[in-house]
Amino acid sequence: MRTWEYLTTPLMVHTTTAILNNFGEDGWELVSVVPGPEGGLVAYLKREVVS
Repeated sequence: MRTWEYLTTPLMVHTTTAILNNFGEDGWELVSVVPGPEGGLVAYLKREVVS
């Protein structure tokens, strides 16, 4: 069975692409981007746990 780990991170509008590309290089897959509770954006990411 596959196992996943999850990460949430705020996104700064002027560096969104760089932030997401850096996480992607580390194996993170973007699941969703939603408005943050205090404005701005929050990204939800996941990656498979390899045991």
